[in-house]
Amino acid sequence: MKTEVKNIPDKGRGVFACQDISEGEIIEKAHVIIIDKEQSSHIEKTILDDYVFLWKEDCAAVLGNGMMYNHSYEPNAIYIRDLENKIMIYKALKNIAVGEEIFINYNGDPNSKDPVWFDVK
Repeated sequence: MKTEVKNIPDKGRGVFACQDISEGEIIEKAHVIIIDKEQSSHIEKTILDDYVFLWKEDCAAVLGNGMMYNHSYEPNAIYIRDLENKIMIYKALKNIAVGEEIFINYNGDPNSKDPVWFDVK
């Protein structure tokens, strides 16, 4: 396994590399569960609302470690939606060393500086 979830003091949890990962390498392919618009209104009332991804007009719960990657405006990975196969692909944007936390930009574009729904430290 390339990754593991670890607790981060005063922050929660995050995904870390268990081995060196090369730029361009696929880190994880995670299956998703599609949650349609009607059902997503119920999700909005729960903590899961902070973890689901937009999926066309719906949203998706990402399995595997997919919902555990933390946000950064300087990410070392990107997520790519494979809409047809209902898979989220996480891919390294740069070399990631063993033990390093893996970050994605929650806005979908690794260069986006648009605000997210929480304070970024």
